[in-house]
Amino acid sequence: MIRVDDDAAHGVRTVTLNRPERRNALTTGMLDDLAVAVETDLPVVLLRGAGSAFSAGADLEEVASLADGGDPEAFAEHGQRTMHAVAEAPATVVAGVDGAARGGGVELALAADLRVATPDASFGEPGVSFGLFGTWGGTHRLPRIVGPSAAADLSLTGRAIDATDAKQIGLVSRVVEDPAAVAAETAANDPHALAVVRDCLRDNRSIVARERAECEAFAALIDRHGDNL
Repeated sequence: MIRVDDDAAHGVRTVTLNRPERRNALTTGMLDDLAVAVETDLPVVLLRGAGSAFSAGADLEEVASLADGGDPEAFAEHGQRTMHAVAEAPATVVAGVDGAARGGGVELALAADLRVATPDASFGEPGVSFGLFGTWGGTHRLPRIVGPSAAADLSLTGRAIDATDAKQIGLVSRVVEDPAAVAAETAANDPHALAVVRDCLRDNRSIVARERAECEAFAALIDRHGDNL
């Protein structure tokens, strides 16, 4: 239910959530496959959903089974491990959201380095409407990306927003017709510089430590490319 297509010529691996009959709802098996799929030597991974949705989030049949002798904490940790794998992938990860992203689908997009949406995209964290919430990292990634006020609005009301509103609050950087074009544009850059900038942007250490790391990374790139500048 995870399809992987490599385009070595353009440096892009496309990872497609391929369960369109269930709006690409994520099972634990899909989470495991997704964590493996983002491990690649290609510089960019594009995340997409098959059919009319990006992802409806966690598979609700699995969620319902947790109340009947399941292990909710282990289920949450399982999803978090996959989101960490996406957030720490060796490639730059682009989430190309086309259609609905809900709950865990939003959290998957949040774990990516770059999020773009088509005009048909929409985003929502509806967990509060049925007594739950996004537990795959959404409560800390969402406010960091869109700010505490917008994060509270989405998480506490459960409402959905369209692509235009998502861009306005910074949930996505662009609204585009074809997310694959953004992935190819990203992959066309120098792979060493791309990796350095990506790692600096991912760095969650203190400002002082991050600035020191930026200096060291910049010096390393000068050493690599100095003769060609």
